[in-house]
Amino acid sequence: MTERPEQTQVVVVGAGPVGLMLAAELRLGGARVVVLERLPAPTTESRASTLHARTMELFDSRGLLDALGPVPGDTRGHFAGLPLDFTLPGSHPGQWKVPQDRTEALLGSWAKRLGADVRRGHEVTALTVADDFVEVEAVGPAGRLRLRALCVVGCDGERSAVRELAGLDFPGTDATRELIRADVAGIEVPDRRFQRLEGGLAIAARRGDGVTRIMVHEFGRVAAPRSGAPGFGELATVWKRVTGEDVSGGTPLWINAFGDVSRQVSHYRAGRVLLAGDAAHAQLPIGGQALNLGLQDAVNLGWKLAVQVARKGSAGLLDSYHDERHAVGRRVLSGIRAQALLLLSGPEVEPLRAVVGELLGSDAVRRHLASTISGLDIRYDVGEGAHPLLGRRLPPTVLETAALGRV
Repeated sequence: MTERPEQTQVVVVGAGPVGLMLAAELRLGGARVVVLERLPAPTTESRASTLHARTMELFDSRGLLDALGPVPGDTRGHFAGLPLDFTLPGSHPGQWKVPQDRTEALLGSWAKRLGADVRRGHEVTALTVADDFVEVEAVGPAGRLRLRALCVVGCDGERSAVRELAGLDFPGTDATRELIRADVAGIEVPDRRFQRLEGGLAIAARRGDGVTRIMVHEFGRVAAPRSGAPGFGELATVWKRVTGEDVSGGTPLWINAFGDVSRQVSHYRAGRVLLAGDAAHAQLPIGGQALNLGLQDAVNLGWKLAVQVARKGSAGLLDSYHDERHAVGRRVLSGIRAQALLLLSGPEVEPLRAVVGELLGSDAVRRHLASTISGLDIRYDVGEGAHPLLGRRLPPTVLETAALGRV
């Protein structure tokens, strides 16, 4: 007799920040959720290190900022390496520096406190979609696992197993240029903020613990397909060609490469299969936009999916996830492509960079770009109406009531 599969309401594949955020949101809505993650333990790599204003507002609304603790914030940011002031109306203007492993730990602890069942070391191998359920198969520490649920959500990154197994279209373009980045101990190099040199782009920032984050792109160097992370020798060689400095004696804590890929799945929802984060859209992770876009996907999807599976809500509500977030993702990816062109091209784009730099001196242009990157300008299409807040977030507001006073 075939062993009966375990039952739950939602399977989330991927326990990175997006998957954990979604799992917590589902639990807040009363849905039962199992999270499957291929890696046996949380990553210790800092990777994306920027949280934007809208994400900070969402964390604040969930009571997460006290647990996150003090984090450095700065209203100085950039657009394609050109200085951009992120001062905007709101409770958390600017960019907040939180290493990704810290964000992941925060969300993991929150999701587990809410009752999410997170299972690590499980690699998804098969997906069956029926009229009234989905079945996910995975291989884990105890062997083969079968889970039956009402829906499955792929939050498993750019190479999403869920997206591939479901056969979902992922149109766009592969990377043609790339940056190599690493956290390196034991090196002494000057701090650089998007320094454009004759041979390429160099970025360096030394942390308080003595570790230096470096990133480098060599102009004209074509991104080759990779089966894994680059070696430190490759990074050191490219860094020396671009800057003239030798970092080969340092100790890399982690290293990876990321390119100017630009892809977006055609449909964020295909029946009982949904995608969020990098599984739905792949882009150059410039300025932390990829992480923030994914976290905001999760918040948009979480309550809608919880209503659908736990309270039998309208299918139209769940369809609005695609309608709203696909449009936002398309706009963000367009802006990132523009930044990639200005940032990773050689001397031929210097005249264009000069013009864009002049335009950033206009407060209207500055506010427009800062709002787009921060996620504060999002307006969902919810129908006709003239109210300025229609389809927009409700900004942090003081509420005064007769019973409670100002809250």
